[in-house]
Amino acid sequence: MSDQENDAAMMDEDQIIMDDENQPSSSLHTLPTRRFYLTRRGKILQSTTERYLRDDLGYGTMLVPSTVTGGKSTETIAGKIVNLVPWTIESVSSLWNVVTSTASSYGNKVRLAVIDTNVLLHHMDVLEYLRASDDDGNNDKDGENKHIAIANAIVIPQTALEECRHRSLVMYRRATDLIRSSSSGEDGSGGKRKICFIVFADVHHSDTQIKALDNNDAIINDENDARLRKVAWFYGNALYNHLHDRSMDQDAEVVFLSDDVQSRKLALLEQPSDDNVADGVYYKARSMRQHVALLQKEDPTLHLLDMVAQFNSAPDSTNRSVDNASKEIYYSPHIDSSDLSYGLKSNRYYQGTYRSNRDSHTEGYVTIRRGEDRVAVVVKGSDDINRAVDGDVVAIELHSIDRWLGSAEEEQSDKQKGAGKKESDQAGESAKESPEAGIAADTAEPTLKDIDNIAEEVAVDEEGQLRRPTGKVAGIIRRNFHKNYCGSICTIEKVEKKEDNDTPHPHDVIAEKHEREHADGVTSTVVFFPIDNRIPPILLRTTQRDRLVGMRILVSIDSWPADSEYPLGHYVKTLGVTGTKDTETQVLLQEFRIPCEPFPAKVLACLPPADYKIELEPGRLDMRHLPVLSIDPPGCKDIDDALHCIELPNGNWQCGVHIADVTHYVEAGSAIDLEAANRSTSTYLVNKRLDMLPSLLTTDLCSLKGNVDRFAFSVLWEVTPEAEVVDVEFHKSIIHSIAALTYQQAQSLIDKPDKDCRDDIQAGAVKRLAVLARKFRERRIRAGALTLASPEVKFVLDSESLNPTDVQAYTLYEANALVEEFMLLANVTVSKKILRHYPTLSVLRRHPAPNRSMFDGLIQKARTKGVSICIDDSKKLADSLDEAGKKLSDNPYLDKLIRILSTRCMSPAQYFCSGEYQAKDWHHYGLAAPVYTHFTSPIRRYADVCVHRLLAAAIGVAPLPVFLSSKSHLHDLAANMNRRHRAAQLAGRASVQLHTLIFFAGGEEGEGGGAKEEDAYVLDVETSPNSEPSRDRKELIVDLLEPRALADPTVLEEKERTTKKKKLKTKK
Repeated sequence: MSDQENDAAMMDEDQIIMDDENQPSSSLHTLPTRRFYLTRRGKILQSTTERYLRDDLGYGTMLVPSTVTGGKSTETIAGKIVNLVPWTIESVSSLWNVVTSTASSYGNKVRLAVIDTNVLLHHMDVLEYLRASDDDGNNDKDGENKHIAIANAIVIPQTALEECRHRSLVMYRRATDLIRSSSSGEDGSGGKRKICFIVFADVHHSDTQIKALDNNDAIINDENDARLRKVAWFYGNALYNHLHDRSMDQDAEVVFLSDDVQSRKLALLEQPSDDNVADGVYYKARSMRQHVALLQKEDPTLHLLDMVAQFNSAPDSTNRSVDNASKEIYYSPHIDSSDLSYGLKSNRYYQGTYRSNRDSHTEGYVTIRRGEDRVAVVVKGSDDINRAVDGDVVAIELHSIDRWLGSAEEEQSDKQKGAGKKESDQAGESAKESPEAGIAADTAEPTLKDIDNIAEEVAVDEEGQLRRPTGKVAGIIRRNFHKNYCGSICTIEKVEKKEDNDTPHPHDVIAEKHEREHADGVTSTVVFFPIDNRIPPILLRTTQRDRLVGMRILVSIDSWPADSEYPLGHYVKTLGVTGTKDTETQVLLQEFRIPCEPFPAKVLACLPPADYKIELEPGRLDMRHLPVLSIDPPGCKDIDDALHCIELPNGNWQCGVHIADVTHYVEAGSAIDLEAANRSTSTYLVNKRLDMLPSLLTTDLCSLKGNVDRFAFSVLWEVTPEAEVVDVEFHKSIIHSIAALTYQQAQSLIDKPDKDCRDDIQAGAVKRLAVLARKFRERRIRAGALTLASPEVKFVLDSESLNPTDVQAYTLYEANALVEEFMLLANVTVSKKILRHYPTLSVLRRHPAPNRSMFDGLIQKARTKGVSICIDDSKKLADSLDEAGKKLSDNPYLDKLIRILSTRCMSPAQYFCSGEYQAKDWHHYGLAAPVYTHFTSPIRRYADVCVHRLLAAAIGVAPLPVFLSSKSHLHDLAANMNRRHRAAQLAGRASVQLHTLIFFAGGEEGEGGGAKEEDAYVLDVETSPNSEPSRDRKELIVDLLEPRALADPTVLEEKERTTKKKKLKTKK
């Protein structure tokens, strides 16, 4: 193609628009654009796009409340559900009314901000910031409730919003949620709108088109930036002309917010100079930090600078210990994206997600594909980790084989931990405030690597020598910076003078090195230490250092430049005072990502009306004549299951398990169903319950309470008195429970003499169920099912403060085992039924056999007590545990301890889609069952909801929802359910530990009595390398008191068995 042809083809967009203007006036016209690209083989390709332009888009669009039904979006205002409809701001007068109608006040000045993509990606916390002026205790003199935000109105151009969606779906959703919530009109009390967000269709607006750029290499980003600046000019020019024409004495400031230095410079150069305009320009360009600093000068109580993201290591600072003139480079640069892409294709680099070890941010692994197998590549030390943070998607380069780890080298490496590397010391201190601090790693909870059974070793020669591959992070493909971390800051003012022979606390060492004040005289850098051991310390730039000391705060990571030893972040929120029960409860909910927000209006709208009554429906089996009863813990309100057992005329027994029919109220694909799928499980803490479903279903309509009719999904067996199953049926039913028994009440019926039960319907049913349960249990154990133990405890809470006044071991009865046996039988029976009908779409639960390495510590330490443990299969493990029980007959509590620790050494069970695994991998190790699922708790587990739908489709009473026909969707569902289930377990465990510490510390208000005298096993004593136990750790890791079971035991090594009473003291 000739140069003349090329020039003609690359005509600019202004010429094209001029051609269209010669045509008759129209509100819709097109803008064709042709570009040429040079391929790798030297060919020139032409790309032609056509964009529709409109001149009737006005000054943007808002969502506003409407009384018209059938709106596309809903929101809650003053507790009511309203429809939100888009409204176009057609004139500049309307724009002015909208901007001045907000409650944000800047004196006589009105501010409108136009933001770019980076602001959406990195400064969402600032955009979401809205503070009533009396939050700081300063009431306005005029009594108004002013609200402070970064501007009266914020314009989000379509270009920025679409690019945000492309780069980060998380931030895009936050942006759209912000638009909806802030567009909900008045604040519900008749006041002004707090802030206004306007979405502007700059891509299709005829007044914001730009001249085409000739540089094809950067044409997309440069054109987008130029169009965003054109949007700012459009608003600045419109507001200036509006005020000037009407001689108004108010001042309107339009600000273009961008962290792109070059874009801000071009903003000044592109604007035509006008002496009549303030500062000669229609709009001003600022970085977010510059803009917030200006706001903070106007209102020193704002503290909004703390939320501004950091992208460099602040060269304008004065470091107390480091010469600022010489910047130290701590890490090697990351490979750029083009080289990374080529390296991944050529197998020089491998892509995977970096996962830090549970107790250290300086060691982790990346799972890569090696043929059909997945292999964990060890990444050790800050140099090899190269600024990766847990959850980052990285490109890793393998080390040469001579640097891979073998068993001997690994043991030697473990011996040398803490000897020479500062990272080891810092990792040692990172166990500081974790809920599982001080727990030895050899029998701790399995990592993701253990859960997924990923290979850790590969053969490196023909003889089959195994080594652990190691590697280095070469580049970051996608950052995991969108989550907030809990923790506290440490300042050097808290560093106390120590004796020469004392080892300083690692926190103090890091704080003394990195804390500094900045030249602006307002901000200072402090060090934040996350509770999560997998996350490194974070450097914060704050204006409120003194206020944050001693507080639990939330922090987000912004960046990690090569010249910063630790990542840079910004303050998000204060949770409360460190150590208080309410604050630490918020911390554990945040750390384990437990959904705890109230159910949104669209979910509550799916619930039945207040006058809803349960009546028999066509297609349901009426079973209200049967003596159905439930057996649950005292005070249980979400009763999932009920049982019955009657004698049949032929001498056999009919027993039934009746499960709450949750799917009758939760329609597939509805808002309530999507919310339940996201939450996946209810979370049980010591002092509260966080439900998967709204309370109307959880504790009322779906709860199988006594003496009321309820819908159920029933499994009925005909069995012989010897517990041989003759037949099984599945029905949607309606039942009427005759009693809601506690375990203690059921046990009293089991123990009741037979002669006193002849006319007692409840006692007869419970006794028959107990007889069958014993035989079912005996049969399972013969097949190899494990009999393990769980360190469950219960707290007696004060009725007002909910602080613990006593802690006791949870007492188990035969009635507990009765319910467990029938729930297991129902789950196994249902799993077989849905598998027959949906062999590749069934939601099942598998429990893989444990890796031997996970049991090595327990086996070695049990040997010191003369106990041998074999884990070749579940049957041998069960037999060895039974044999241990015989040897320890004089010490039953130690027998229970071994069983508890055996549970901790196993991989957790997992939900999965049957089509993703071969049949041999469906096996449940702990139950010795070839197939298993969860059917019996749909009120609190979403997996059970899915299984109910599969079973309903299998028996022909309801069609299978479309999304359950997709294996990819089932995979995502199972992954989320596994993640949520695990988080709920850990959160519940952390809540037990928190209340245990409060109890032994005397409670927050004196409850609990402080120090207690009990017999105890000291299971392990753990210290940082070459130092005494850290000041904020428990002096002893003490578990499983006799008779009180305190926390989760994870180490069996019995360092000391107390022979006399001791006072157990725990630091608060």
